[in-house]
Amino acid sequence: MDQLDNPYRPGAGTRPPALIGRDELIDRFGVTVRRALARRPGKSSMPIGLRGVGKTVLLNRFSEIAAREGLRVAYIEAPETSDFRTLLATRLRKLLLELDAGPARRAVNRALGALRSFSYQLPDGSSIALSVEPLAGTADSGILSEDLTDLLVAVGEAVAEAGSGALLAIDEVQYLDTDELSALITAIHRTSQLDLPVVLVGAGLPQLPGLAGDAKSYAERLFDYPPIGSLGTDDAEAALQIPAQELGVEYTGAALGVMVEESHGYPYFLQEWGYHVWNLAVRSPITEDDVAAARPSVLDQLDRNFFQVRLDRLTPKEKEYLRAMAELGPGPHRSGDVAAQLGVKVESVAPRRSGLIRKGMIYSPAHGDTAFTVPLFDEFLMRAIPA
Repeated sequence: MDQLDNPYRPGAGTRPPALIGRDELIDRFGVTVRRALARRPGKSSMPIGLRGVGKTVLLNRFSEIAAREGLRVAYIEAPETSDFRTLLATRLRKLLLELDAGPARRAVNRALGALRSFSYQLPDGSSIALSVEPLAGTADSGILSEDLTDLLVAVGEAVAEAGSGALLAIDEVQYLDTDELSALITAIHRTSQLDLPVVLVGAGLPQLPGLAGDAKSYAERLFDYPPIGSLGTDDAEAALQIPAQELGVEYTGAALGVMVEESHGYPYFLQEWGYHVWNLAVRSPITEDDVAAARPSVLDQLDRNFFQVRLDRLTPKEKEYLRAMAELGPGPHRSGDVAAQLGVKVESVAPRRSGLIRKGMIYSPAHGDTAFTVPLFDEFLMRAIPA
């Protein structure tokens, strides 16, 4: 097949040519946006799932819908090591400056003044360049939950006066520290109480509901946490078939079956399989032999660019812990079983387990259980770290 025509798009957060299996969530978000604009805000959504299931793609789609409906969008990827507050202030500055103030000028200037006050409390000592004076007594207490609430209320009032709304779209929410997540939840709670058109959507790993609940006990009443997983067989086949058929190319049933089985239906893996199989196939229909010929290049690409980059972030002891998990299979596994595989007491490896959770490599689906956040990571570890 002509590589220039290859329809598949493997990449981090790259929208696939056919966004399959997420229609219900997309439709539900459209209702959320329209209700917010009508000053009847409801629960916000935070899709959760493993790496490679399309959470970022979905968040980008939500942002597109919000913009189409007239909301102003502030998109943030929560940083793992730097400060979230500076990114938030920067995005809100852009959002406010883009507003067509008109009769809402006073409310917009007030929000900009609140942002100027908020920026004086940024941890790195920086401030946001604005041509307004700080709004004394607003967003300047130094207490993050209070200041962020003041700021988002002022932003909500400004966009409402301008006949618009605001969407905060935050990816990798699990990387927010407890104070940041607690403050964000508190602020959104207040804008909801005031019926302001402010919507928060987030995406994160499966531990996110627990983190949000620990930050604020009422978080479960503010957010839905729809799980995003691998695609069922029909949807996975459609994700491969539809882009090819639009270019006049078909797959045999056997070829599709192998690709879905090898990828386990995970959207990112499906794109890698589709991309490499297309490049190697010479004619339509694409056959099982074509898939078999592409397998080494698919595994090599996944190992080098999806799995290895995550493994390289870990200490030798952390790698040892994950390798012991891999010996037990895909999981989840009891923490005691992992310790037994290592030949040590469970208490001695608890810090390692906690560190891996903080790095987003594993999570605890139930008390005492441990599972990989990266699909098929156990298979990769068996290849990458021989016994």
